[in-house]
Amino acid sequence: MDFTFYQLLWFFLAYAFLGWLCETALAAAKKGRLLNRGFLNTPFSPVYGLAGVLFAIFLPELREDPFFLFLFGMILATGLELFTGILLERIFRQKWWDYSQERFQFEGHICLKYALLWGLSALFCIFVGNPLLLRLLSLFPERIGRIILLVIFCILAGDLISSTAALLQLNGSLKGPSGISRRLRWMTNALDNTVTRYVQRRMARAYPSLEREQLQQRAAQLPHKERATVFAQGCCFYKLACLFFLGAFLGDIIETLFCRATAGVWMSRSSVVYGPFSIVWGLGAVLLTALLYKYRHRSDGYIFFIGTVVGGAYEYACSVFTELVFGTVFWDYSHLPFNLGGRINLLYCFFWGIASVVWLKVIYPLLSGWIERLPISVGKVLTWVMLLFMVFNIAISCLALGRYTQRHTMENPPQTNLGTFLDERFPDSRMEHIYPNAILVDS
Repeated sequence: MDFTFYQLLWFFLAYAFLGWLCETALAAAKKGRLLNRGFLNTPFSPVYGLAGVLFAIFLPELREDPFFLFLFGMILATGLELFTGILLERIFRQKWWDYSQERFQFEGHICLKYALLWGLSALFCIFVGNPLLLRLLSLFPERIGRIILLVIFCILAGDLISSTAALLQLNGSLKGPSGISRRLRWMTNALDNTVTRYVQRRMARAYPSLEREQLQQRAAQLPHKERATVFAQGCCFYKLACLFFLGAFLGDIIETLFCRATAGVWMSRSSVVYGPFSIVWGLGAVLLTALLYKYRHRSDGYIFFIGTVVGGAYEYACSVFTELVFGTVFWDYSHLPFNLGGRINLLYCFFWGIASVVWLKVIYPLLSGWIERLPISVGKVLTWVMLLFMVFNIAISCLALGRYTQRHTMENPPQTNLGTFLDERFPDSRMEHIYPNAILVDS
């Protein structure tokens, strides 16, 4: 990683403040008066801070390719904006921003115009913002900087709690003391004061759609939930959990057969130490299903294009993540044409697009039908058993990979009982069999 955790925290604050400043200035220009458009009362907008941190972690190696830096910055931040918009809508049952009137928009959460601005922001952060912030940080001792960070983040934490509770009260999600548990009663009493009313008034001014009457009308129009008669119907948690497990298994099998057909050898393609499961394919199945479920009836060309872009960005992010966390590269496409840093290449991006079409048009309907045939009680128990197994499997795999990296980079003997256990159960021969393409990199 190019930056330390200390520097990333400062990047978060700097870009969160700059984002808040730009949004407030834009709102003031449109409304003709100063208006705090942020979620928090303090002058910080966390989504911009998180975008700046993601740029700093994932994009520095693209400095020499400004076009791809722009493209991946656009994809990375737009994905963050989409996730944030959906999360806030699920919590407060209301859109915080709505791009429905813009051209080339998706569910009102994102649109092409602002996606292009995110790409330009990535260029600014990598070439201008980050170097400037590093020079400013060098002007005062790190000990003082750590104290300042601690104070600011404590203030932000209190601001986040008070703003969230006040909005939940405005939304009618927090009832009076008689309708909540005793554990939350003290918080409601503490926040039912001038600060809470101030936050509610500010939010109502900044986001008129969040007013209580409109939210109550919306809630009143919602149909009453009926007792489920089909397990994992639609695109729900249990359906996605089952698809993750099945996608991880099928992805491993497909990659193994592909290697056999093209290279003439049987080669492990698993991501974990127990069982033939590829986590990248499992998460990819969940990602494609969650993003494209509503559009599964659209044309093959539309799904192919979205799958190519999303799949390529996802594979690139996975490659950077595993290298940062484990110090290991699990695939390298440097020998293939039209590759980007050896992490992705155009041919395999097209494979993601084809896989998206096949998944949504053929495989998903088949698997979905099988999943929904499970009895509800059996399906829920089976899902949680699979998830617990995969959590354990991923955890022990991470530990084994971490110890494998230590053995080769630091050459130190195990210092704990856990290290001894990992050395005995997962020696180099076993790890190299499970991960034959793993390449250790210098930290």
